[in-house]
Amino acid sequence: MKAKAKEISPQELAGIIRRHPRVVALTGAGISVESGIPDFRSAGGLWSRFDPMEYAYIHAFRRNPAKVWAMLKEMDALITGARPNPAHYALAELEARGFLAGIITQNVDNLHQAAGSKRVVEYHGNALVFVCDTCRGCHPRESLDFSHTPLYCLCGGLVRPDVVFFGEPIPPAAQAEAEELAQHCDLLLVIGTSGEVAPASYIPAIAKEWNAVIVEVNLEPTRLTYSLTNHFLQGSAGKLLPLVLQDL
Repeated sequence: MKAKAKEISPQELAGIIRRHPRVVALTGAGISVESGIPDFRSAGGLWSRFDPMEYAYIHAFRRNPAKVWAMLKEMDALITGARPNPAHYALAELEARGFLAGIITQNVDNLHQAAGSKRVVEYHGNALVFVCDTCRGCHPRESLDFSHTPLYCLCGGLVRPDVVFFGEPIPPAAQAEAEELAQHCDLLLVIGTSGEVAPASYIPAIAKEWNAVIVEVNLEPTRLTYSLTNHFLQGSAGKLLPLVLQDL
């Protein structure tokens, strides 16, 4: 295992961004914690109250949709009540200024788009979009009555949020676009993710294979910090990314 990545300041990250014209961001749950959405795996997260084996696998949803909808409604309330934080806005501004080529997000909360980001690859889907599990027809959220769940499509199929349940593949279009961004970036910003969940965990390795510099912005060091990361900026993305923008 290599030594821990070099720690840098927001000003040093601004300099690194200036020297690398094509930047891509990979974001995880940590970036949305400041928006009031706990990491599912944290002490206050959904998995502390809903066993993922019983609630988060696609076969669990299809076997007992009424039970799984108890978790889905709670997730929906969390996400619809959340607003972008300064980290989301900073990434949108980086894109608007021409530094950021795109965002690959593991989050399903739509907060990057709400902050104004244009090119967002939703690796795990979007919890505010609802589709039929059978015919894949789209159901606008405002047309759904969450007081009577489970929800059904006219075709008889179950209506569900358009997210990737455990046991489902990453949507091929999202997978392809994420890999294309990773292969063609000069700098990958890894923000608010530990890089533990496959297959999103392969994205930093793909970028590194294609000679990208890896900069990690996280509260604490992760497995990546000691394996792939070149530079480590420790702290809250909501506080640090606006400082990087100031220096640009």
